[in-house]
Amino acid sequence: MRVIQAIDELRDSLRLLAKPGKRVGFVPTMGYLHAGHMELVSRARAENDIVVTSIFVNPLQFGANEDLSRYPRDLPRDSSMLEAAGVDILFAPGGEDMYPRPMLTVVDVPDLGCELEGAVRPGHFAGVATVVCKLFNIVQPQTAYFGEKDYQQVVIIKRMVEDLALPVRVIAVPTVRDTDGLALSSRNVYLSEVERRAATIVPRTLDEAERLVRSGQTDPVRLEEMLREFIGREPLANAEVVAVRDASTLQPVALIDEPVVVALFVRIGSTRLLDNRVIGRRGVQ
Repeated sequence: MRVIQAIDELRDSLRLLAKPGKRVGFVPTMGYLHAGHMELVSRARAENDIVVTSIFVNPLQFGANEDLSRYPRDLPRDSSMLEAAGVDILFAPGGEDMYPRPMLTVVDVPDLGCELEGAVRPGHFAGVATVVCKLFNIVQPQTAYFGEKDYQQVVIIKRMVEDLALPVRVIAVPTVRDTDGLALSSRNVYLSEVERRAATIVPRTLDEAERLVRSGQTDPVRLEEMLREFIGREPLANAEVVAVRDASTLQPVALIDEPVVVALFVRIGSTRLLDNRVIGRRGVQ
């Protein structure tokens, strides 16, 4: 596996590897890898001739008071995991490699990015869309792999690709969970032992949402109220987003009679946890 930091070096390497007819699969990450990331890599390895993974903690998607400086990083560990998984190239640029001067160009999908998590983290999804678009332009993959845990992100990236006619197929991979149901996330490392136990309220709330819908609850507003009450049973949990939306468009629904996504953004202590469940399965295809 080659570890590359410079954009020009990456492009030169891909010109040598990506001969005509060779498919390039791409897995963009912010590092501190876990089994969820490795599932993306596994899919990419199975479906492509060349696999590129990136590790870049993107400052554009962090707010002023968020965890950019303390976001977990361990490049040697991550490199070993990716090499063992058969990745061909690890692209690990520094901030000056990706942004040699302040960015004046922004890629944004505001109608989708200002909702849900975006309402709590203004500008976050513009930072995500901008860096993903730039990475797509650098790597030029045929396919790119993202986890469904970041459901809103996947919907936004898919819409960006469609709107800008980017020649990339975006593939959503199901969320990988721990034995207690908690979605794997690099930020789980922030949780204390007590907070880690409390965090199971998040997947349990999704189970409750599915139970309520299967039992006949069709009013999305009432369902949101009931789920907030359910989360409120855990003293360490603060529900910042509890939303029931159309699974394809993320728009509000008047009645739960089509597939919906239940989106949660819950703070446990100082750690924000993101999770979701599509009920009446369709989701992002």
